[in-house]
Amino acid sequence: MSEKDDLGKNPFFDKGPNLIIGMVGLIVIYALISSSFEIIGAGERGVVFSKFGGVKDKILNEGLHFKIPFIEDIIQVDVKVQKSETNATAASKDLQTISSTIALNYHIDPAQVNTVYQDIGVFFKDRLIDPAVQESVKAVAAEFTAEELITRRSEVSKRIEKNMKTRLLEFNIITDGFNIIDFSFSREFNAAIEAKQTAEQRALQAKRDLDRIKIEAEQKITRATAEAESQRMQKETISANILQLRAIEKWDGRFPQVIGGEIPFIDMNQLTPKK
Repeated sequence: MSEKDDLGKNPFFDKGPNLIIGMVGLIVIYALISSSFEIIGAGERGVVFSKFGGVKDKILNEGLHFKIPFIEDIIQVDVKVQKSETNATAASKDLQTISSTIALNYHIDPAQVNTVYQDIGVFFKDRLIDPAVQESVKAVAAEFTAEELITRRSEVSKRIEKNMKTRLLEFNIITDGFNIIDFSFSREFNAAIEAKQTAEQRALQAKRDLDRIKIEAEQKITRATAEAESQRMQKETISANILQLRAIEKWDGRFPQVIGGEIPFIDMNQLTPKK
């Protein structure tokens, strides 16, 4: 018997095709099983997309889910709070250019992720967040002068946030936080503001100096009045003393001889001892 005949009778080679078919079958089964399930991670939702029907109405929550292999795909959408920063340029009511940087915290409405994916996709920042921020800043800035944007910044911030919330909510995006990181103006306007502040400070200083001069003048008048009154009183006192001294100078040293009144008359000479 030839060597070729011996190989042909080898049991391993007799079972070879079956083994290959079995291995291929196992691989196909594994591929079917692995492609039939999808795990949705924490803070995410699954959007089911069918190759024959598009986006379906059902939304998959966190956990393990079945899908039809090779027909359905599951797109995972992040519904956790996300942060974005957007640079926006606008014009004020008095046509001053304003540059700003807006920070926004937001998240996708978990109950509407299929609608958001169908209408916008997964590029929320470029397609929706940035345009909404820029339009909100422009709309609100146009209602205030440049100076009011500074002095009424808190009100401006609330107005922008309210405007932006309304715009984003239409697309099922919920705003969690809002902040104006930077709010700047043109170099010319900054120079004008600085000059105005300098003029106001000088005017305030001049007013303070004038008030100080008035107070000092009033103090001098008060002191002069008090001094004049003091001199007047001293003069009256001195005049009274001078009159008393003059009366004493005119006295001849003799007491009255008789003191009259209701008491009996007394001869003062009789009371005077004789020498």
